Amino acid sequence: MRTQVAIIGGGPAGLLLSQLLHRRGIDSVVLERKTKEYVLGRIRAGVLEQGLIRLMEEAGCAERMHAEGFTHDGTQISYGDEMFRVDFAELTGTSVMVYGQTEVTRDLYAAREAAGGKTEFNVEDVVIHNADSAAPHVSYRVGGAARRIDCDFIAGCDGFHGISRQAIPLDVRREYEKIYPFGWLGVLSETPPVNHELIYANSPRGFALCSMRNDKLSRYYVQCSLSDSPGDWTDRAFWEELKRRIPAAQADQLVTGPSIEKSIAPLRSFVTEPMRWGRLFLCGDAAHIVPPTGAKGLNTAASDVHYLYNGLRDFYENGSSRGIDSYSENALKRVWKVERFSWWFSSLLHRYPDQSEFDLKIQIAELEFLRSNKAAQLAMAENYVGLPY
Repeated sequence: MRTQVAIIGGGPAGLLLSQLLHRRGIDSVVLERKTKEYVLGRIRAGVLEQGLIRLMEEAGCAERMHAEGFTHDGTQISYGDEMFRVDFAELTGTSVMVYGQTEVTRDLYAAREAAGGKTEFNVEDVVIHNADSAAPHVSYRVGGAARRIDCDFIAGCDGFHGISRQAIPLDVRREYEKIYPFGWLGVLSETPPVNHELIYANSPRGFALCSMRNDKLSRYYVQCSLSDSPGDWTDRAFWEELKRRIPAAQADQLVTGPSIEKSIAPLRSFVTEPMRWGRLFLCGDAAHIVPPTGAKGLNTAASDVHYLYNGLRDFYENGSSRGIDSYSENALKRVWKVERFSWWFSSLLHRYPDQSEFDLKIQIAELEFLRSNKAAQLAMAENYVGLPY
C-alpha cells in the first residue's frame, strides 16, 4: 500500500490530522491498534480551547460541536468556603467550550468514513522503518496477515505507550518527567452539574473538581492516593468526600446518584525532545503528557496537529520544507508553556505529602492574590483559553 502520510494512532490527534490533510487533497492512512468501539468507549475530559475549535471548523467537523457544546465564559476557584470567578470573556474576549473528547473523536470518525478515508483497526506488531531516510515505511499485521505502507512521512499519534516515540534512537531523544504523588478518582454520573461552570477546589482534604459533559451528565474528581483503586471507593464514600472538599453552599446543592463510570488516573508531566526524527513526527501524548488540571492534553495535541498539518500542506502545495523543518521547535515552544501552566495550576490546588505549614500558607496567599489581582487573573485566563499557535 502507498500513501503520502501514514498516521499511527486513531485517537483524536490522528483523526484530526487525517481529516485536515484530506480537505487539502493529501492522502493518509490511519492505523489503530484497538477497535473503533474501544476508542469511542474511552472517557476523557472535554474542555476545548479556541484553537481546537477552529481546527474542527477547518476540518468540517464542527456542526454538532457548535449545536451541543456548552460555551463557558469563566471558571470558579474555591478554597475552603471561599469561592471566586475568573472571567475569561471579560479578560481575554474569548471563552472555552465544554464538549466531550469522545464526541470530538466520534465526529472525526464520522467525517473520515464519509470521506472514504482508509483506517485499519486491530493492527499489531507495528514497526517504523527507515524514518531517517527519504523512503520510510511501516509494517504491521492485521488478523495474522503481514502488511506494509510505503509513505512520504509518518505521524506518530499513538500516545504515551505507543511505538512511535520508541522508534527515535535513545542517543537522539531526551526525556523530561515529573511524577505527582497522587491521582485523581473520577466519577461520571447521570446527574445535573452542581454549577454551570467548572469548580476547581483547594481543600485541606485535597483537590476536587466539579465538571460536566452536558446538563444531565456530570463528571467529578477528587485527589486520592496512588495506592487506591476504584473498588476502594463506594459511591456513597465518593459523594461524601466531594462534599467535604467544595464550599458548603455548593455541597448543599449537589445532586448525587449512581456512578456509571469510575476510574483513577495518575498524574505526570512528561516531554520528549525532539518531536521530529527524519520523516517521523510525534504528536500529542506520544511526545508530551500534562496533568489534567487545566484540561490541556487534547488541546496541546491539537496545537501539534496545527503545526504539522500546516507544515505538510506547505510541503505538498508549495514545495517548501520550512514548516516541517521547524515543526519540533515550534511545537515544543508551546508545549513547555503549557507544561508550565499545568504544573502551576496543579501546585496551586493540590495538597502534597511533603508540604510544610509555610508551603500551605504560601498556597493560600497565592489563591488570595489570584482572587484580588486582575493581572494574575489575566495571565491565568490567557493560558486557560489557549495560548496562540
